[in-house]
Amino acid sequence: MATYEFKSESKRMLDLMINSIYTHKEIFLREIISNASDALDKLYYKSLSDDTIDFDREKFYIRITPDKDTRTITVSDGGIGMTKEELEENLGTIAKSGSFAFKSENEKCDDVDIIGQFGVGFYSAFMVAKSVTVISRKFGSDEAFKWFSEGADGYDVEPCSKETAGTDIIISLKDNTDEENYDQYLEEYTIRNLIRKYSDYIKYPIKMMVTRQKLKEVPEEEKKEDAKPEYESYTEDDVLNSMVPLWRRNKSELTDEDYNSFYKEKFMDYENPLKTIHTSADGMLSYNALLFIPSHPPFDYYTKDFKKGLALYTNGVMIMDKCEDLLPDYFGFVRGLVDSADLSLNISREILQHDRQLKTIAAHLKKKIKSELLNMQKNDRETYEKFYESFKRPLKFGVYDNYGAEKDFLCDLIMFYSSTEKKPVTLAEYVDRMKEDQDAIYYASGETVEQIDKQPRCESIKDKGFEVLYLTEDVDEFALKVLGKYKDKEFKSVASADLNLEDETAKAEEAVAEETSKDLFAAMKEALGERVVNVKPTTRLKNHPVCITSEGEVSLEMEKILGQMPNGGVKAQRVLEINIKHPLFEKLKTAQDDKDKLKKLTEVLYGCALLAEGMNVENSAEFADSVCDLI
Repeated sequence: MATYEFKSESKRMLDLMINSIYTHKEIFLREIISNASDALDKLYYKSLSDDTIDFDREKFYIRITPDKDTRTITVSDGGIGMTKEELEENLGTIAKSGSFAFKSENEKCDDVDIIGQFGVGFYSAFMVAKSVTVISRKFGSDEAFKWFSEGADGYDVEPCSKETAGTDIIISLKDNTDEENYDQYLEEYTIRNLIRKYSDYIKYPIKMMVTRQKLKEVPEEEKKEDAKPEYESYTEDDVLNSMVPLWRRNKSELTDEDYNSFYKEKFMDYENPLKTIHTSADGMLSYNALLFIPSHPPFDYYTKDFKKGLALYTNGVMIMDKCEDLLPDYFGFVRGLVDSADLSLNISREILQHDRQLKTIAAHLKKKIKSELLNMQKNDRETYEKFYESFKRPLKFGVYDNYGAEKDFLCDLIMFYSSTEKKPVTLAEYVDRMKEDQDAIYYASGETVEQIDKQPRCESIKDKGFEVLYLTEDVDEFALKVLGKYKDKEFKSVASADLNLEDETAKAEEAVAEETSKDLFAAMKEALGERVVNVKPTTRLKNHPVCITSEGEVSLEMEKILGQMPNGGVKAQRVLEINIKHPLFEKLKTAQDDKDKLKKLTEVLYGCALLAEGMNVENSAEFADSVCDLI
């Protein structure tokens, strides 16, 4: 037996490899299985030019053998194997990759996916192992060799016997500690889960001998009436991975049931997705993607604990469970995965080195998701409305977020309840129905559709036959403010004091009232103080005597929302408008000489206007007293 030191790496370097490169100890099994898959791929490639090699994929597999008695886990393959020199070169030099060298020497082997590139994956075994033994026999050779190491102090190589070509990697687990339970890696449940999580789509079968129980057969003549059923143990070879990724199969071969079953099993949902997006790209950057639009938000979707992202695979091996960079926040509800062989990964295969590759994929996926949603909106409106009810909020935030950087991209996806259609409509649908003399998109804000529908300030807009969009969510008006316009049509709130919808006759009536009753309006403004910036006449109200509008950029609804935030207190510039055609206006004029009565009338009218808008009066007790006094 010959003992060697690692060629150029110190104990500190190996410690770095073991303790710093990989985030999770469980990764070791993924790395060892990937190396075994590479060994089988190399033999397959050799068989393409060597007729003596009968490479039947069904006969080649990877075997996992846990042994609780010896506390070892063995990963075996029937692949290309290694000579003594290759063992020393590939395993004796940290970060020496035989797979990478193979790929470099055989650039035309496009149909062989070599997973390992950096040569450090093997050493991840030392995160859980106190020693590692490698027994390997090169294909075509009669000699086998054993490589053994307990870590950075070095390794031993000696001849041994092995009946067939291939490699066995025997990991002797560390002793358990208070912080780490290494025995878990010997449990069938844990091994199954790790393979399902990281290596489910390795194209070779990953087998493990498992113990099962079955009812013991008893001859009829030996059966007893009250005898309890007896069970006996048996073993069977079980394939742990599914091998063929669904997303790499032709769409023509797949059914809705295939997609739905995959989705519900993979993402643990009890309902089918609303939409499946199966897409791919070839060229400078190739990838396959399988995306799903859920029928409902995850239970934690609107909490700080929710983490968006798509699973990221390279050659069927999972690299990241949730890659956040693949989805914008407003599409964070999308579930699925991306598989690409063209990603530049770091040596742990956990982090991407060049984010431009991710950005390219993300840009393609973003456009594809939007395209599919628009298609659903056009051709399956019922499904789109169900989707929109669940995920309208992130779409609207996407319009508003980052100073409206994505507003043009998202504006065709958002919808609002229509006063005329009595259902959600798109902005495009609204504009297509606009009257010839209508130059703005009108909207009203409030807590509910029913409450908005009864607002006094909506009356004149609807009387003119103009459609009004009802905004019921706190983000709605902010989103429209950021949009500013849609197809050159400006958004205008019905609460704005300068809608300018009156005809010339109405404007003249308002001008006369403002001139002849200027002392009345001034006295009312004085009674309300800084609560309003103006009290003025209006003819736009039909049945209501009074309403509140606003001037400037901050609306009444925005004031309510901003007031709920830390350091809030931003106020709208309120305007109290008096309907000069309502009988109450004449009563106000007759009360002008009674300063106290006019003040109470003004307070009551202002309070009624607030209540009509779904807002609270500032002093409910004083308001109630004023109402009682006037009665």
